[in-house]
Amino acid sequence: MRGCPCVMLRKEGTSYNQNKQMTQSQNQQANDHEVKMRAEHVDFYYGKHQTLFDINLEFRDREVTALIGPSGCGKSTFLRTLSRMNELLGDTTTTGKITLDEEDVYERDFDVVQLRQRVGMVFQRPTPFPKSVFENVAYGLRVAGIKNRSIIADKVEESLRRAALWEEVKDRLNDSALGLSGGQQQRLCIARALAVEPEVLLMDEPCSALDPIATQRLEESILELRENLCIIIVTHNMQQAARVSDKTAFFFMGKLIEFDTTDTIFNHAHEQRTRDYVNGNFG
Repeated sequence: MRGCPCVMLRKEGTSYNQNKQMTQSQNQQANDHEVKMRAEHVDFYYGKHQTLFDINLEFRDREVTALIGPSGCGKSTFLRTLSRMNELLGDTTTTGKITLDEEDVYERDFDVVQLRQRVGMVFQRPTPFPKSVFENVAYGLRVAGIKNRSIIADKVEESLRRAALWEEVKDRLNDSALGLSGGQQQRLCIARALAVEPEVLLMDEPCSALDPIATQRLEESILELRENLCIIIVTHNMQQAARVSDKTAFFFMGKLIEFDTTDTIFNHAHEQRTRDYVNGNFG
């Protein structure tokens, strides 16, 4: 049940809360963070049906941005436009401009493979390959042409550590990834994305299928990863958005209604629709 996250989210005396406090203090330096990705006047169509209308957003390096809104409002569709994943669906059209380090990712000569290395994606449900834990993380490295076993082994360990999974799987690297718990599989997918050193990490409701303990571990990973990444997360969980994000964008019926710091969105929103949504009055 939704409520005002500012009331419900205090966790005293825990390292998790300390991480969040650190995040809040670092927000004071947000203006120093460079814009990593920018969307300008983005419209999106499935066939002739328009589902996104004139979206303008910017995402800064070393920040977490949460995209919130009721089901069907366009937030996941927008997330996929950032890495051109919607093109895989066929019969779709994206107009406007999306830039990564000021380069238009929809230009004809922009390398889509390189884009998806630089902009990683973690989906709603864990998608481990039917391979060992090690080979799941190593997969992107091998595709990129890296053959040195020592380099691959070091990168696999580093990625698993960054995803807060190493201690749990270090003695199971040769076991099937399908034998991991749901939370472990999701963190494995994050490690797989991190292995190719993305600059941006997109997360589409990554905790929706996880239990509370696995969710907390994943959120702790997000707070640590933000030190080096631009992270954009879609979530239906208002409390989660308040816990992990620096900025929040509220979508409704394919339109961006409001975008501001997370504190402003949840405590001092300018739009009545935003206030109604975060307070659980609809959605």
